[in-house]
Amino acid sequence: MIGPSSQISKILLTLLFLLIIFYIFMDVELYLRIQHYAINRNYHDNASVSISLSSDQIRTSKVPTVEKEISYTDHTWISCDINPLCEITVKALLLDHTNHYLFAPLATIFDNVVGISRTSFITPNMISFFHVGVACVSGKLVASDSLGYRRLGVLLFQIRTFLDDLDGHVARVKKHIRGERSEIGTSGYYVDGLCDGLGCIALLLGIFFFLKNNPPRRGYSIIPMSDTKLPDSTTTTIIPKMKATTRKVAKNVISFTGQLLLSSTAWNRYIAVYQNMLERDDVPISQYQCQNYVFKTTLFFFVAWMWRIVNVHALLHCVLLSIFCDKLWDFLKVIRYSGYIILLVAICLTEMHILEAQNYIFNSAACSNLSL
Repeated sequence: MIGPSSQISKILLTLLFLLIIFYIFMDVELYLRIQHYAINRNYHDNASVSISLSSDQIRTSKVPTVEKEISYTDHTWISCDINPLCEITVKALLLDHTNHYLFAPLATIFDNVVGISRTSFITPNMISFFHVGVACVSGKLVASDSLGYRRLGVLLFQIRTFLDDLDGHVARVKKHIRGERSEIGTSGYYVDGLCDGLGCIALLLGIFFFLKNNPPRRGYSIIPMSDTKLPDSTTTTIIPKMKATTRKVAKNVISFTGQLLLSSTAWNRYIAVYQNMLERDDVPISQYQCQNYVFKTTLFFFVAWMWRIVNVHALLHCVLLSIFCDKLWDFLKVIRYSGYIILLVAICLTEMHILEAQNYIFNSAACSNLSL
């Protein structure tokens, strides 16, 4: 890097602060957009929502609430191609801030310029396999003794994350799907999950080998040993007991790996459950109204926002930031147990909300009361 390290640190800290302010501002705008504008349930181009209204419902004006609301696309000055607030979906609400507000629009801009989705030569799976290679190079750099190389590895892994967004964008464009959605059960869904897993493994291996070769200064055992060159001497030499250090490093890395697995499993489950509960359109009009009511509740927004900061992508962003700031060991120590507590609290709250929401939507008596 060019310039004094203290000055560069201040610049980076300022940029991080501004980024957090931007995320908070966008979250507020997202909440207001959900509350005041219609949520488009038509996620496929040239498709229509299959809600059938009886003549009795039309006569009594019992139409879906979203039809009476103002369209967001008519009131935003930013093109919906790059505006992350246009297409509101379950997955978009549960997606982490960096992917939703930065990488997703950048992937759209990149595709519009390069035209990857308009070619038949490059497929989404090819992009997925390519970013596995990028992750392997990143993991190798993260294992380096040089802070500069480790920071370069962090930047490369963020490029991998951008490519992960790009393959999803290209896949949706080719299938004429608008907005963030998980096409659960398709081959692309499993290929993308496999490649993401391999990329995480590469990063975790890099983290382990770096900490193994550069053990923390505190918290590892030492043993006194006599100097073999001077048999009559009473002088002792302090030698680090590396096996104990390796075990300590392995425990923290394995603990963080377990958190990634738990977060990923729960996050993908809740995307599938909420998509099936709130975005299916083969339902009667009463359930359709209840779906939109639940979607607009503050409680659902809170549950979704909670997963924006504890999902697997958010955890990876945090560990990458700790590597970049040379605070990796401190981060792993802090999150070793507290991370599981936070995840379990999020899972319990989400499960309770799912039970309440399912009972509300699919119980006609509860729907008629419009209270959750």
